[in-house]
Amino acid sequence: MGLFEKIGGAARRRGVAPLCAVAITLPLAGCLLADKTEPAIDIPERYMLGPRSERATHAALPSLDWWRSFRSRELTGIIEQARESNLDVAAAVARIVQADAQARITGAALLPAVGFGFDAAKSQRSFNASGTGSTAGDRIRQSYQAAFSASYEIDFWGKNRAALRAAEQTAVASRFDREVIALSTTVAAANAYFRVLGAQDQLEVARRNITSATSVLDLIRQRLQAGTASELDTSQQEVLVNQQRASIPALDQTLRQNKVALAVLMGLPPERVVVRGGTLRSVAIPRVTPGLPSELLTQRPDIREAEALLAGANANVENARAQFLPSITLTGQGGYQSAVLRTLVEPQSAFYNIAAGLTQPIFQGGQLLGNLDLQKGRQDELLQIYRKAVVSAFGDVEVALEAVRQSALQVRLQSEVVGSSQRAFDISAQRLREGTVDLITVLASQQALFQAQDALVQARLQRLQAIVALYQALGGGWLPKPPVIAEATDAR
Repeated sequence: MGLFEKIGGAARRRGVAPLCAVAITLPLAGCLLADKTEPAIDIPERYMLGPRSERATHAALPSLDWWRSFRSRELTGIIEQARESNLDVAAAVARIVQADAQARITGAALLPAVGFGFDAAKSQRSFNASGTGSTAGDRIRQSYQAAFSASYEIDFWGKNRAALRAAEQTAVASRFDREVIALSTTVAAANAYFRVLGAQDQLEVARRNITSATSVLDLIRQRLQAGTASELDTSQQEVLVNQQRASIPALDQTLRQNKVALAVLMGLPPERVVVRGGTLRSVAIPRVTPGLPSELLTQRPDIREAEALLAGANANVENARAQFLPSITLTGQGGYQSAVLRTLVEPQSAFYNIAAGLTQPIFQGGQLLGNLDLQKGRQDELLQIYRKAVVSAFGDVEVALEAVRQSALQVRLQSEVVGSSQRAFDISAQRLREGTVDLITVLASQQALFQAQDALVQARLQRLQAIVALYQALGGGWLPKPPVIAEATDAR
């Protein structure tokens, strides 16, 4: 009752109704923190496609600079430039600044507002209105006032503190949003670079196949002149050569498009970016282990962002509930006031006034109830978004693990197909020179080889993209485990 004893005089002058309102609403204060949400998420102990032992599960967790594990200097330079200069990342940083500023604005309600004012006034009444016998001095009035003023709302129910927590959680979410965009930018740059390498490999295969097919065409033309081949044989081989030549413009277009995409990701005009590229065969294949599903909740920035937004929604619901309760405001003013400027700062010119006020909402036309329902609805929406983010993250890791496993198998099997097709083509080409094989067999072996080589390039590209997808599904780079935890793990 100490607070109310201080403002009791003002309350008695206004009547006992405000104090009765406080007495009625006091029991409601205990309900403000009772509306927290529980995600109730079922977290599996291990991934279905992950390692079985805990040591193997943590053997090769993603490093903070995970893109360096591909051991490509050009790729590392491109990604680091993109992370530093990407315009989407820069916009996300600007949103962090805005969120921090909004948190400071919201937090200002927890502090008193203090101001200083100086007023000087001079007036003269009408001579005719002043009456008979009045002098000029009687008609002139002047005053000077210099005073500090302050006002403060006592956050008795935590309304302003809840609003500040909501703003702070929004600021936290903006930081995780920046991490989400940075990770997406990194993944997009890696995939675009690998597509550049894939297009270059396909161009190399196509040009090599053109040379090989042209060599066979020359041999068929020689046989045509010798009378051992027909025009149909020549035309069929010319079709195969022209098909290979026709594939080159599309591959060139793909190559240029991905180079332009890399320039945009780096925040630079395409004319200023030079991507040398190379071959997919020169890229290292890193080993990645997924850790435990429970660890994913702290590693995925999108999950952390959804968690922060949900925490902010909880605070907004608390704030909406507190708005039903009375608000207590203290105001004060003190300074000097005088009719003569030279006596303004004398002790007898000092003045002050202090007031306390209590306001209890009674009827707002449904505004407060509507705001509470709005915040609770937003809270439930963000709860479902958080649940979906967690479940989707587990699914992303499972899909990525399967893709890494299957793409590695596909590269191995397709390499065997290329080897077999190459041997078949070499044998058929040799027998064509010897005149012991028909042209249909040669054409079939050529087509099988060309298709197998192109499929191998695609398989290598898909394998690298699957590894990148796994890094993304795991939330990018992980901080190293503390030594104590590592030692405890080794002890087990």
